[in-house]
Amino acid sequence: MSGAAPVAGDRAGGHPWLVVIDMQRVFGEAGSPWFAPGSPAIEPTVARLVEAFGDRVALTRFVAPDEPVGAWVPYYAQWSFALVPPTDAIWDLLPSLPAGDHRIVTRTTFSKWDAELASLVGHDLVLAGVSTDCCVLSTALAAADAGVRVRVLADACAGVSEADHERALAAMALYAPLIEITSSDAVLAEVAGP
Repeated sequence: MSGAAPVAGDRAGGHPWLVVIDMQRVFGEAGSPWFAPGSPAIEPTVARLVEAFGDRVALTRFVAPDEPVGAWVPYYAQWSFALVPPTDAIWDLLPSLPAGDHRIVTRTTFSKWDAELASLVGHDLVLAGVSTDCCVLSTALAAADAGVRVRVLADACAGVSEADHERALAAMALYAPLIEITSSDAVLAEVAGP
């Protein structure tokens, strides 16, 4: 992670944090085996959110482990193209979302929620990114289970397909009021408010 430490009031719930899940070349560029077709369409919305949230943004990256273990062994047998180092260009963030001073969270798991991310963002979390039906879903459920207020921005997430995106949103909506499905406009109005 990089950048300045968060203000204590932010962690105490004074302001929501935006966590942008895995907006990376491997998911955002056509031709990749893991391309999320809706990713290019949400890029402008996600970029607008990042700008609005200022220094309360964490950008996540999914990378392959050095050596898969357990159930990851057959997973990476199926997706062997991804067994490249974390420095490989496929794991780069999309150019529309430069890291700048934002915190970068790199994990080898679908869920990005852990003690480190929890200590950064506190108890009010806004999620955007890809894919709705995998890493967004996994992160939302883990954070909600930890007692965090989670808002998923339906128009700032993309799935492997539109049907999978909608199914994942419907599954997360079952966790209300722990997880709320909302829009970027609704959250941007709150962030821009007094």
